Amino acid sequence: MLYWVLKHIFLGPLLKLWCRPKIKGREYIPETGAAILVSNHLAVADSFFMPLKLSRRVTFLAKREYFTGKGLKGALKRYFFSGIGQVPIDRSSGAAAQAALDTGVRLLGEGRLLGVYPEGTRSPDGRLYKGKTGVARMALEANVPVIPIAMVGTERVNPIGSTVWRPYRVKVKVGKPLDFSRYEGLAGDRFVERSITDEIMYALMELSGQEYVDVYAAKAKDDLETRGRVVTKRADSSVEQEADRFPDAKAG
Repeated sequence: MLYWVLKHIFLGPLLKLWCRPKIKGREYIPETGAAILVSNHLAVADSFFMPLKLSRRVTFLAKREYFTGKGLKGALKRYFFSGIGQVPIDRSSGAAAQAALDTGVRLLGEGRLLGVYPEGTRSPDGRLYKGKTGVARMALEANVPVIPIAMVGTERVNPIGSTVWRPYRVKVKVGKPLDFSRYEGLAGDRFVERSITDEIMYALMELSGQEYVDVYAAKAKDDLETRGRVVTKRADSSVEQEADRFPDAKAG
């Protein structure tokens, strides 16, 4: 109920007025039945604009931290993310990852549209990063089509680290469904799952026009943070060296 109220009465009309989102390829979304909607991930705003432009409800697998906050703020956050169609998952271990896949397969078994970001996290620099194979496992186990969706412009609306959204024309580009039924019965084969995932990422690259980087986004983020710490450390060291060049104010 909250999902539709937010979409059609409160949040949806505001987003449409603020960013004038447009969609291309809506006809590729099935009117009924399950499918996996795979998308590039540029900003938190992706999870708002994609379902806004689709007539059917989209369910996303979201990190459990969105649902575990304490106090009134935590309760409101939990209520909100549940209301917009997100389901909490734990990504902290291998067992937790398997449980997340099982949850996805269960939702697909219920005939839902499941939204998945195969990169696993937001792109740190606007490029498209290597996909994780969980999406392939779910597609094979649930035997459903995979539909690529490119989000364009959301990083301008909601840059990483920003709290205030900015007006910018968002585009949602839906590609033709990808059929992997030829791999039926091969769920669990790492080579097959990697091949499927790479095919999905190639489709997203063509649809979005992003530069592709064959590295996981999480690693790219870690590398950027490490370089940032190194640069800061060097800058601090330079300041100390400059300070050492000044003579003491007190002689003797």
